[in-house]
Amino acid sequence: MRVLPVLLSVAAAFAQETPTFRAGVSLVHVDAAVTAEDGRFLSGFTKDDFRLFDEGKPRPIVQFSAGDEALDLILLFDVSGSMRPKVAEVAAAARQGVAELRPGDRVAIMVFNTRTRVILPFTEDLEAVQRGIQQDVLALPFDGGTYIQTAAEDAANLLARQPRTARRRAVLIVTDNYGQRTRRESTVVREFWEADALLTALIVRSTAYETFHSINTITHPYLLTFEVGVKGIAEKTGGDFIHSDNPGAAFQESMHRIRTRYSLYYPLPDARPGTTRTIRVELTRDALQRHPKARVRSRTGYVVPAP
Repeated sequence: MRVLPVLLSVAAAFAQETPTFRAGVSLVHVDAAVTAEDGRFLSGFTKDDFRLFDEGKPRPIVQFSAGDEALDLILLFDVSGSMRPKVAEVAAAARQGVAELRPGDRVAIMVFNTRTRVILPFTEDLEAVQRGIQQDVLALPFDGGTYIQTAAEDAANLLARQPRTARRRAVLIVTDNYGQRTRRESTVVREFWEADALLTALIVRSTAYETFHSINTITHPYLLTFEVGVKGIAEKTGGDFIHSDNPGAAFQESMHRIRTRYSLYYPLPDARPGTTRTIRVELTRDALQRHPKARVRSRTGYVVPAP
């Protein structure tokens, strides 16, 4: 969970409806997206359209921003054996998706099967990102099993070690939706909350996936699919997931969804460091009258930081 000391230099980054605070005030940060009934992202909302609750109690939103934000983004690619038939589609998806990156974004590339590896450390060189995907990721042997939950946790830990900035933190995982249970969902969610990061997933279907899933549902019930093991993580961190037969367009849409969210900030309540607290973000009555079936997608909690 990102808790920032509010200094003048930080406050200047949030010109929209941003009052001036004394140094030392700590704020809790929440990324939020508003979606229609069909899953489309809705825009045009202001600070006054949201209500925010911490442990069920309303909290004032003291800073707010909307629109594109620079990213600290990890692209996390599944290179397990079941992804081999989809290599060409992943390559096409990467080419289109990287087009969503902007100057000022920092990107790292990680891959995973039964272990997680960093292929490219965080960089602002977007050409290096493109080369890293095309030359390094796609040149790997796609083999082995799939420890999706472990890989997600490893990515959250890498983000947690990065310097705190105004960039939005996110992990975009590209996988075929087939993996083995290796972590408790609550453990991985906590890591994302502490890193102030969201998890979004692009599901690339394959014939191999469908065959393996049908067989292993019967013979190996301890194995999981994304819907069982990581969907909940995405939801609890405020991210989402996209199933698509067109991975190129879906990659681009996933990147766009990560970038175009609302950022809400409220004062950190008095609480014991290390404890977890719940968050709920809703639309106000007036906003719901304009969009009756809209819902807010945001993280559902955070970990109180040490002073």
